[in-house]
Amino acid sequence: MNASDFELSIDFLRDRRNNKWHLHPDDVIPAFVAEMDFAVAPPIKAAVERIVAQQDYGYPKRNGERAEQDVKNAFVRHMKRRFDWDTSADQVIAIADLVQGTFATVLAFSDPGDGVILQVPNYPPFRESITSTDRKLIPLTMRDTGSHFSHDLAELKGAVDSRTKIFLLCSPQNPTGRVFSREELEAIGRFAIEHDLIILSDEIHADLVYPPLKHVPIASLSPEIAARTVTLTSATKSFNIPGLRCGAMHFGTPELMARFQKRMPGRLLGQLNITGIDATVAAWDHGKPWLDAVMAHLERSRDRVLEVLAKEIPAIRVVRPEATYLAWLNCERLELKSSAYDFFLEHAKVGFSAGETFEPGHTQFVRFNFATSTKILDMILERMVAAVRQNRR
Repeated sequence: MNASDFELSIDFLRDRRNNKWHLHPDDVIPAFVAEMDFAVAPPIKAAVERIVAQQDYGYPKRNGERAEQDVKNAFVRHMKRRFDWDTSADQVIAIADLVQGTFATVLAFSDPGDGVILQVPNYPPFRESITSTDRKLIPLTMRDTGSHFSHDLAELKGAVDSRTKIFLLCSPQNPTGRVFSREELEAIGRFAIEHDLIILSDEIHADLVYPPLKHVPIASLSPEIAARTVTLTSATKSFNIPGLRCGAMHFGTPELMARFQKRMPGRLLGQLNITGIDATVAAWDHGKPWLDAVMAHLERSRDRVLEVLAKEIPAIRVVRPEATYLAWLNCERLELKSSAYDFFLEHAKVGFSAGETFEPGHTQFVRFNFATSTKILDMILERMVAAVRQNRR
């Protein structure tokens, strides 16, 4: 499969009725929300077309069971094939929205005033799940070491007490693109055991790791770590189907799942829709050839971004993302008079994600989504270079 098999033109993308291509005026190229400008995998397309052809819009059932069971079973197969992680469908709850799953886990395993550790900068809804539910945010800073982003658990000394209940982990990390090593994850696990913490691990970008690195599910490390870990994941990012609303929550033990369900009635989590169910199963069971081709394209795109910025705008600091299709750009040395987001939106007509939404005060950072065609990516880079050169004058 070649890139031309899934790359989409600007005209095609603008004809879509989605947020990414309609938040800004037509003269702006969007590079913000975590959504790829690609056609979906053929097995997903076939699954959706079958639903349409059969006008199959009733209450779903698959193989004589509730259709959610199909998602649970597909999760188990995908985790084994992709990460050699043995899981049980009986310890999975199929959910429509991982943000909802994040909020639900925070509510189930903590009370108002309790502490939640969160890596910063962070995906904005993670922060919201803490602050809007009256929990206490305990920051763990992701620092640029020169070659990658890393955190230091020693930073938490004195900040963690008996009311700290949850370690909210994003692995791979968004927005820095960091893939944590087995040793780093084991250290988090030991820390959680020592302080009796629940680990809430969002692993939605797990499929999007660049070689030779590999994603390690933290719950796969040991029974002791699994016993306190809730893993959230979905096919929506890696297979570009975010609007189909389908994902999975895995609990490391039946007892952990029972604790969650005691405080979070299942009806509050809603139910999946038939399209999301069939698309997710098709993605996890049959989407690997498409995903392999996309990852090869994304790796070339990532390297193109790094090459152009290093050559043309070396003042922008960017650490090579180890995963995701997102680059975290430090624009502090550009010495802009406005936020980096406003500068590029106004002068380059490129719409990034504003850094301050990931960490208050990070106005000179932007998150760059480079999951697009080569042609569009080059247009974005050319606009960035021209805007910075003009600003220097």
